[in-house]
Amino acid sequence: MNTDYTAKITEIFYSVDEFCKQIEPQFKKKAIGEDGKKRRNRAFKMSDSEIITILILFHLSSYRTLKAFYTQTICKEWRQHFHVVLSYNRFVEREQMVSLKLYLFLNNCCLGDCTGISIIDSTPIRVCHDKRSRRHKTFRGFATSGKGTMGWFFGFKLHIIINDRGEIVQWQLTPANTDDRSPLKNKKFTEKIFGRLVADKGYISQSLFEELFVDDIHLITRIRKNMKNSLMHLRDKILLRKRSLIETVNDELENIVQIEHTRHRSIGGFAANLMAAMAAYSFLPKKPSLNIEIIEREILLSAKSLDSENMVFRSPLNRLIHCTSSKVSPLSILRKHIFSGQPLYTMIRSSEINRLSHIQSLSGA
Repeated sequence: MNTDYTAKITEIFYSVDEFCKQIEPQFKKKAIGEDGKKRRNRAFKMSDSEIITILILFHLSSYRTLKAFYTQTICKEWRQHFHVVLSYNRFVEREQMVSLKLYLFLNNCCLGDCTGISIIDSTPIRVCHDKRSRRHKTFRGFATSGKGTMGWFFGFKLHIIINDRGEIVQWQLTPANTDDRSPLKNKKFTEKIFGRLVADKGYISQSLFEELFVDDIHLITRIRKNMKNSLMHLRDKILLRKRSLIETVNDELENIVQIEHTRHRSIGGFAANLMAAMAAYSFLPKKPSLNIEIIEREILLSAKSLDSENMVFRSPLNRLIHCTSSKVSPLSILRKHIFSGQPLYTMIRSSEINRLSHIQSLSGA
């Protein structure tokens, strides 16, 4: 077997097993038992750490179905890495039993830290085709119909916040008909976020901006066509160009770790698949990220270009006096500007071109 896969199995199992050993005493203290019944409390043949490791490895593989991955890879190729291998039916039962530990492992060990530059977006999680939503039974009462940029879908929405290193900082699953701005109104969802939060036009809201600003979160969005233009910091404008980073993260969640498929038979299996996929994303060797040095360089270059042309915006009259040729007076250009309604900057720029052409003709003569 390839040594890279062996190292990856060891890395994932070590992280999961260390976390399970830490929380196991707390599980025993807070376990709810039934009165009048004695339990043997016998250990399982395959530990919870091994179950979670197999789920994460499935999402890092190229298999599309868990059954094919378990029966062909775990039971045959990687058999020597596990003491006991369960049947597939028993493995599916154990998968739902470790969902709580998988949830805790995801939130405590697989999420990144906020760096002051965050991006938020939502991606659809379809559970079936929208035309078959009325006869769908597994998620009846949970999934709803919603509309995204790709049209209508039936399922859920996954809201994620990432940092500039491409790591998932916070996530929340909601029905498909939930507004994208609703999770940001929850204090628990934004308690770890600070600094700049870049979003698309779907997050535009004056009241939401004010609420987040009080919590030291600066929401940055583009404006719609029917909105008045407003001044924006140069850094914020460049960060808006880099918002496509989260689209790359959503694409990797859907196509590399396979966070979405329509073959779920239970809600517990759906939850385990979703959380294992996000945990597998944290173990990817390379994640899409922003190069802060390049962004700072772009800001400096843009600032220099603005300083070189800032004379037009600060004092058009001074620019007008210096740019006109000896044949055209500044007063005549102002008179044309008043009567024609043409922008003054355009007329100044045309007079500059005429002046340069006049100088070139004199030098050629």
